[in-house]
Amino acid sequence: MRAVVRRNKQLVCDEVPDPTPGQGEVLVKTLACGICGSDLHAVHSFENMLELGERTGEKSRTDPSKDMIFGHEFSAEILDHGPGSAKTLKAGTRVVSMPIAMKPQGYEAIGYSNNYPGGYSEQMVLSEAMLIEVPNGLSDVQAAMTEPFAVGEHAVAMSAAGPDTVNLVIGCGPVGLAVIAALKSRGLGPVVAADFSPARRAVAEKMGADIIVDPARESPHTKWSELGVPRTSSERMAAMMSGQAGKKAIVFECVGVPGVLQNIIESVPVGTQVIVVGVCMETDKIEPFLCINKQIDFRFVLGYTAGEFAATLVNIADGKIDVLPAITEEVGLDDVAAAFAALADPEKQCKVVVRPELRA
Repeated sequence: MRAVVRRNKQLVCDEVPDPTPGQGEVLVKTLACGICGSDLHAVHSFENMLELGERTGEKSRTDPSKDMIFGHEFSAEILDHGPGSAKTLKAGTRVVSMPIAMKPQGYEAIGYSNNYPGGYSEQMVLSEAMLIEVPNGLSDVQAAMTEPFAVGEHAVAMSAAGPDTVNLVIGCGPVGLAVIAALKSRGLGPVVAADFSPARRAVAEKMGADIIVDPARESPHTKWSELGVPRTSSERMAAMMSGQAGKKAIVFECVGVPGVLQNIIESVPVGTQVIVVGVCMETDKIEPFLCINKQIDFRFVLGYTAGEFAATLVNIADGKIDVLPAITEEVGLDDVAAAFAALADPEKQCKVVVRPELRA
């Protein structure tokens, strides 16, 4: 089959052996697969990602010196079943899956494995138990967005966002857009979206953000008071004395660049909850005293649960989440490397989807 392979820290479109489904697995045809920001980092820095992961106590089974096929935001069509499969879903069924291959000895991350090719390939092997059928009427590209938008679903689920909160999303790349979508699917607001990129601010508005801020012209933190959030302990005490506690501030950090957390700490009101969704791969520096003095509630989040993944698919199918504004291009396997380069410019691309059937 044809696939885009990470080889010697480069992406190469090549012919590779067809995968074979094992016990309880299915062979699928890849229909669509989104390019994730994690993949952009992993091309040149996967070794660093593995080293950091092992420092958390999780020993990797992946050898970064060997070939690897990225792609974990996918939709697919069942081609065949491996031995011991229940065959609950028949050949020809369109499916999505959490990018996890379940094994007796643990699991492997599809798209970051030497053994399980990801979605930048014509075929994959998936665990039958992880499959979810794609509802009728949902396109292959929309279905493939289940995984990235589930990240936003999880971030909001882990937050205290509710009717009494003002929600600021810093960074309107795919992660920030997923957070905005999850907030608006719950009917929550106001949602303030901030990004230096005019193109991404425009997409954030289409995704439902209530207030759009260009940080180059004004700080998004100037909005708190006018939106009913007391900024200082004195203001909150005064509000409580008058019987009006005021709203609470929640910030979703979706950038993952050193210095952003410290800027948030210095700028947010007392009692703010900060949900860190952006993945910073470098050492950062903060001043804990400011966090203590402001009683800032930090929460770091990752991924999603199986329930959140399934709920995201339902929300996309029901029209509660419109993923299409985030998608800026569809490419074939021959153009994946060029798409990776183009994604470095937020004015050119936001979410690029790979469709293996497309030919240059």
